[in-house]
Amino acid sequence: MKTVLKTENLHKVYSLGSFLRGVKINALDDVNLRVESDQPVIISLVGESGSGKTTLAKVVLRLIEPSSGSAVVYDQQVAGKGVRPAKREFLSTVQPIFQNPFEAFSSYRTVDSYLERTAMFVNGLSRTQAVGAMEEALASVGLKFVDVKGKYPNQFSGGELQRVSVARALIPHPQIIIADEPVSMIDASLRMNVINLFLSLKQKFSTSFLYITHDLATAYYISDYLAVMYRGCIVEFGEARIVLTNPQHPYTKLLLESIPSTKWKWVRKQMAESDIETKEYRFVGCKFHNRCSLAQDICIQKRPLAIKKADGRDVYCHFAE
Repeated sequence: MKTVLKTENLHKVYSLGSFLRGVKINALDDVNLRVESDQPVIISLVGESGSGKTTLAKVVLRLIEPSSGSAVVYDQQVAGKGVRPAKREFLSTVQPIFQNPFEAFSSYRTVDSYLERTAMFVNGLSRTQAVGAMEEALASVGLKFVDVKGKYPNQFSGGELQRVSVARALIPHPQIIIADEPVSMIDASLRMNVINLFLSLKQKFSTSFLYITHDLATAYYISDYLAVMYRGCIVEFGEARIVLTNPQHPYTKLLLESIPSTKWKWVRKQMAESDIETKEYRFVGCKFHNRCSLAQDICIQKRPLAIKKADGRDVYCHFAE
């Protein structure tokens, strides 16, 4: 079994405000994940804004350094003390797809120049060989090289440009693609096209995905595994359909109950607060205790450890049993 993704005691601390009056935010607070598989998988990270999803993605992508702990992708350590994997080797294993495709490409450069650079730098191809790699990658996402060549980002729709982003990520044939909210900037009518594309590429290229989203519907549709995050912590993790059809953590239940449904005239239960409370990141015990109807003194005083359920999931709750 290959280690698709593993994080151990991963922390990332940010300081906000002035030196004297500043506060520390535990954007990642002892995050432990482990997914092993001989087949490509799609792992989803879900949670509301401020949960730590994007911070975790940036650590795996080596865009930021963790404060402590480590991360491993396909048996290659990518984050942690003293880790310095070669850039070309790293990019041949991990590739990103970002939320806004218009920010991923400069308006002053043609999009095919980005694809060409990826093929030549990461794959080590000549300029002539790079054309073949670009044609193959673009064809995989339903585009033709002749329709992309020489065009600038503003000559594409959001959906088309995101497909170009996917093609660029595919050129090195990575083992995993980190997709951070990849459909949130795309018209609703086109979102499922991109989601179905991920499923197709997973099988065609044996590529795994780390899919970061706040959209539980697409996470349910696309995922093999699902991790629910809250205030920098994992609160529930396991097989996606098991977690989403029978949630065990109070926060996971609240997320699902907050989805509009045709069964009720209004949303059945609203989130307690939508604003990010910096004090919640500094709680000693369960980060969710001030919003949880089950909370008792132990929740305030002691951080819950993972409880392994019979179905294989991990639930970080004192009352999960």
